[in-house]
Amino acid sequence: MKKIGVTGGIGSGKSTVCRVFKAMGVPVYEADERAKWLTNHDPLLRADIMRLLGPMAYDASGQYNRAFVAAQVFTNPTLLTQLNALIHPRVQADTLRWAAAYAELPYVIKEAALMNAAGQGNDLDAVVVVMAPLDLRIRRIQHRDPQRTEAEINAIISRQISDEARQQLADELLINDETRLLIPQIIRLDRAFRD
Repeated sequence: MKKIGVTGGIGSGKSTVCRVFKAMGVPVYEADERAKWLTNHDPLLRADIMRLLGPMAYDASGQYNRAFVAAQVFTNPTLLTQLNALIHPRVQADTLRWAAAYAELPYVIKEAALMNAAGQGNDLDAVVVVMAPLDLRIRRIQHRDPQRTEAEINAIISRQISDEARQQLADELLINDETRLLIPQIIRLDRAFRD
């Protein structure tokens, strides 16, 4: 079974691409959502996070305190690296358990905002990068999250890797610019991944 990574910048349409793959019967592991689940439900990970960031990392109801954690780590790159070093191995192990359930299939998809090239610290066979022009990405985010200002959106984009760096990771590119049909591009990849 092949493991295919799908990534792209915020607003690129990677979630849309993954919904199409799901509709075609391909299992999709949503790494970012799963990481959120693990931070709340994996007792060892919770304990590790509290050791690193203190008890305020979880709120009074016991839920992961995203606002507090973000305030701590985004101004402290060392702390962010330490937090990622706790979360990423747990997500990787969870991905392997999840993928094992689909061993009879030709391929599965792992969707994540952050991803290395295939084979660089992961067990991916290929990485698909979803690309869209920056102005279109901003419009999509504003439509999806109308409470966000353009300055906030640009700040998020500036914290992500550049499109050029993302393209360096790609074994395949999907262009989601609303001038090219997306589904035929996905069907072409599906056929290639099944070979």
